[in-house]
Amino acid sequence: MRIDVFTLFPAWFNWFTEQRHVRNARARGLELDFVDLRATTPLNAGQVDGTPYGGGAGMVIRVDVVEAALNARYGADPRAPAPARRVIAMSAGGRQFDDTLADELAGAEQLTLLCGRYEGFDERVYEHLATDVISIGPYVLAGGELPAMVVCDAVIRKLPGALGHAESAIEESFSQALGGAPEYPHYTRPVDWHGHRVPEILLSGDHGRIAEWRRAKSAERREARSKS
Repeated sequence: MRIDVFTLFPAWFNWFTEQRHVRNARARGLELDFVDLRATTPLNAGQVDGTPYGGGAGMVIRVDVVEAALNARYGADPRAPAPARRVIAMSAGGRQFDDTLADELAGAEQLTLLCGRYEGFDERVYEHLATDVISIGPYVLAGGELPAMVVCDAVIRKLPGALGHAESAIEESFSQALGGAPEYPHYTRPVDWHGHRVPEILLSGDHGRIAEWRRAKSAERREARSKS
């Protein structure tokens, strides 16, 4: 897989690349790069934005700036991306990101993530340069860098070899193995902490009953979540 993140702040992702599962994935062939939108801007002095038509507060990242960056990176008309490439614009108004979408993106050959800033992108970026518009939640952040990290993190950990043990990714919150439910509780030592004991079933060694208990707890959490 190849992932390119287009951003005004490439250095912000330095810490992200130091996570173990990211290093593991890169060692196994993941290509992960961060592209500075200012590097290829057609405007003077590294400018990338403009005031919105119709008035209003804030600035908007220009469509020609994004077009120039994509063109310089891929050497083709960005309005017709390669079939293997998903071009994802991060936006609070986009499709809600979830585990199902993470699975879908993990199966792609190439991902391009566009990080907005200020008031976001000119609408023509979403309409004509992006294949997908994705949100990590119904709230507003200062820019698309944190959402891009969330998407990258969720996708990369699904790649073969990214996690130390392949089974670590099987029974996770919202996974198919749990029917989309939150993950069950986990406990470790000490057995007794201020009178709060680890459930006896987990100490029994009966793996069949433990599996049933975990499925039941996962279902309980899904039910509680649906009522909240």
